[in-house]
Amino acid sequence: MLALAHKIQEAIDRGVVQDQAEAARRLGVSRARLTQLLDLTLLAPGIQEELLFLEAVGGVEGVSERAVRPVVKHERWEEQRLEWTRIKR
Repeated sequence: MLALAHKIQEAIDRGVVQDQAEAARRLGVSRARLTQLLDLTLLAPGIQEELLFLEAVGGVEGVSERAVRPVVKHERWEEQRLEWTRIKR
């Protein structure tokens, strides 16, 4: 999901799609869902790296976007790291 979020954000930044609303329409998801995905790009770099290198098992990601939501809600990376550590236990 994180890699997809970065690709979507890149498409918006490059003008491939006009905005989040257009990206959501093209992907067939709600704007709220797109926001949830794009929020992943706000995670601390170390957390993003861990997520990207988690091995998928049977085609299923190791950690769902939903599981990471409590981490994303923190604006400060230090708070994100603390929450991430708590979630991984």
